[in-house]
Amino acid sequence: MLPAIIQKLRNKLGPRYVLDKPEELAVYECDACTLIKKSPELVVLPCTAEEAAFVVQVCNEHQLPYTARGSGTGLSGGALPMRGGVLISMNRMDRILAIDPRNRTATVEVGVVNAWLNEALKPYGLFYAPDPSSQAACTLGGNIAENAGGIHCIKYGVTTDHILSLQVVLPDGEITWIGGNTRRSHGPSLAGLMVGSEGTLGIVTQAVVRLTPKPEKIRVYLAAFDTIAEAGGAVSAIIKSGMMPSALEFMDAFTVRAVNQAFHVGFPEQAEAVLLIELDGSSSQVAHDELKLKEILNDHQVSQIRIGETEAERAALWKSRKATVAAYGRYLPAFYLHDCVIPRSQLVPILEKIDSVAKRYNITIGNVFHAGDGNLHPNILFDPDDSEMVRNALEGGEEILHACLAVGGTLSGEHGIGIEKAEYMPLQFSAESLEKMRLVKQVFDPAGLSNPDKIFPMRSGCGETHKAANPAMLTGEGLWI
Repeated sequence: MLPAIIQKLRNKLGPRYVLDKPEELAVYECDACTLIKKSPELVVLPCTAEEAAFVVQVCNEHQLPYTARGSGTGLSGGALPMRGGVLISMNRMDRILAIDPRNRTATVEVGVVNAWLNEALKPYGLFYAPDPSSQAACTLGGNIAENAGGIHCIKYGVTTDHILSLQVVLPDGEITWIGGNTRRSHGPSLAGLMVGSEGTLGIVTQAVVRLTPKPEKIRVYLAAFDTIAEAGGAVSAIIKSGMMPSALEFMDAFTVRAVNQAFHVGFPEQAEAVLLIELDGSSSQVAHDELKLKEILNDHQVSQIRIGETEAERAALWKSRKATVAAYGRYLPAFYLHDCVIPRSQLVPILEKIDSVAKRYNITIGNVFHAGDGNLHPNILFDPDDSEMVRNALEGGEEILHACLAVGGTLSGEHGIGIEKAEYMPLQFSAESLEKMRLVKQVFDPAGLSNPDKIFPMRSGCGETHKAANPAMLTGEGLWI
């Protein structure tokens, strides 16, 4: 990086917020998808939209690629600077600017951690519904970039369902607002287009989010089953009944044991599968749904039921669910996963397929996922220093992905495409569809500098790029469009 560029940025942002030392840059070389690593040439930490816009303008002037980043909890390599250039860390933009309880909205900067917002909303009897498992660390900007979901998305929806308007630094350096502060706005939904675009169309700096009143009553059920088939049947029956649980999560036997050993939560060790089911709403509605739920669980040979009634009991159950990845770390130091969404009727066959993949490739897989949405999360554990284990994890993961797509699944439910799934895009989308997506990117970012090399596969050899695991993961080299 030219000293003149560094000095220009330091004059605007301050010397402390422009990083170029190797040991500083190394902190930003990967996100939670540790199979892919790429260090930026420079890291900047703007504090305002105007500072972020200035950085983008400098990048345009010198034709430098740039990538926005939040807390680095992403799981698809979406925040990695694959062409080097400038990494724009949004963590200093962490203010909750306004809470409007009458209109049930909040205006926030994108460096606000998801859990911070919900803590601030408690006195108002409101909450922000999207709650990824990394809720205690992930930022709203990252949630917007990946269209994050979470435990409660079965009832309340994913991030895009809770975004009203966005302040965006466009790739030409202009600051603009898109969307509207009501649910009804005219014209194309540009805010909807921006959510889930992984920073490839611009950098979101502020958001007006929709808030939800806290329900009158909440109950969480832990239901243990002796077989995966019984648990899967219960999931289908719950959805078929017309009941709308606010959460419906699945944990397999390995995950239950891992969580117990790590956190001593007392989950039933003998169970082959555990469902965590949350009901919320008015007292009368919850009471009605509880009767129906108990009947369904008993019809599917539930072996044990535990109820979390108090806030502390419910929080303990959900904390255990959200800490599963940490619990896996007691077995092997890293994990790799796909987050395909499949029809709920295919849960049991796909789980059987995952089990067969684990045995054939001699890999350990822990399953914990949003069963109510059919959003799988097979966590393939591995040691990064064991090249054979890494290759088996990648090849096994690809086989699982193919199986999910074969039953009508999609590539990603909430983790994004990023680098990790880019080469699989032709499996789900036609060449024509991919070209139209590229044209949208080109309209916003004709120079191709805003988070390049994400989402789309390499143009050459697209018919073969998904034949083997992503080469960026095997070699550590960047992927180029």
